[in-house]
Amino acid sequence: MPGSLSALPAQRYVYAELRDLPPAMTADAPPAPQRLLLHPRFVGFAFALLVALRLAAIACAVTPSSDADFYFSRAASLAAGLGYLANDGHATAYWPPGWPMALSLAFRAGGATIWTVGLVNLVAAALSGWLLLDLARQVTGSESAARLALLGYALYPNAALYVPLALTEVFYTLLLLASCWLLARPGALRTLAAGLVLGLATLVKAQTLVVVPLVLGIALLRERDGLRRLPALVGRGLVVLALGSAVVLPWSLRNQRELGRFVAVSTNGGITLLTGNNASARGGFTPEDPVVRALDARRDLTELTYDDEAKRLAMAWIGAHPARFAGLMPLKLAKLWVTDGEGVWAYETGAAHYDARLFLAIRAANQALYWAVLALALLAVPLTLRARRRAGLGAIDWWCLPYAIAAYPSAIALVFSGQSRFHFPAMPFLFMAAASAVVFWLERARPR
Repeated sequence: MPGSLSALPAQRYVYAELRDLPPAMTADAPPAPQRLLLHPRFVGFAFALLVALRLAAIACAVTPSSDADFYFSRAASLAAGLGYLANDGHATAYWPPGWPMALSLAFRAGGATIWTVGLVNLVAAALSGWLLLDLARQVTGSESAARLALLGYALYPNAALYVPLALTEVFYTLLLLASCWLLARPGALRTLAAGLVLGLATLVKAQTLVVVPLVLGIALLRERDGLRRLPALVGRGLVVLALGSAVVLPWSLRNQRELGRFVAVSTNGGITLLTGNNASARGGFTPEDPVVRALDARRDLTELTYDDEAKRLAMAWIGAHPARFAGLMPLKLAKLWVTDGEGVWAYETGAAHYDARLFLAIRAANQALYWAVLALALLAVPLTLRARRRAGLGAIDWWCLPYAIAAYPSAIALVFSGQSRFHFPAMPFLFMAAASAVVFWLERARPR
């Protein structure tokens, strides 16, 4: 769609005076960068770049390790019809099952190999690129910004590095983008689809249903007659939550049957809380803490009682050290947001062709791009608010979506711990916000 979406009745986001149209449709030609972004072949080029870089990562043939090895093994077990089992053979719900379940379907068709993992993630990455492009049109109101966001994400090294890895991040990012794309558009079929997608996403990351009130809250607040629309939006939210819960319910009942207790998604909440809240905690994941090690050394606990005890220890520490718990929060946010590029770690031990200097250069370039995206996304906030105020528009609209999605892992990190990989699913949204700041500058530079 070559023209600006800011003219659509449902889109009220504006730049100071957005004239984001192809050169042939305007009296004054846009700046050269904008003309390049609006070229008819630009989208195809950006997608080709996205796929090529991820194919290059797949060619590194990364052997699964740590969490990736667990997910790979569970998917292979499911594909072989053996069930979702721990390493010792007992039924488990320690890790959310959504990603191994999805990967097991591909394993049945293409075999349990690292190449199958790469292909599944490549398809997920390509679909994420399309959703990013189309959702960015709605978020930014600009075809130029949407295309720039796609190009930035295509070039983003950390996103490419994750594609060969049997981790949840690439698949979950697709589900999160799809959920937001569906929720941000009205319609009965989209509501039904959003519920199903969010249910699957919850089986990958248990806290995902928090996204529903975030997105629908923006949909409500952007409307001038929000009170009149409130019942319909609440009803839509309840339908989505009910459908999402219905997708999760069979797994919860399986846990009741196999483990003897109703467990909604997973049994690792207690240890996740404890590893972020203990005497050794510095904002990140601290499995080396003496209390955590002592708990791990116990052999009298089942999976459920281990989770219960970890939760009890964590809550006891928080209750005894409320000031320390509050003081950890800025450190947790720093651990979540300051660094990026952790996808490199798997290549250090598992890549068939690992060159330390090359990957160090990739990590450095990635960090520079990442910080630029964060800075531009922050800059876009005052630019957007000023432009909307001058245009007589309300402060809330779809431009807020990237910040709402970024707030989602931030809120979780404040309670649990901060790890850089947890911001991975928010990055496509932040590329949208960053691209809008760049296009603001291009629009200001255009002759009036």
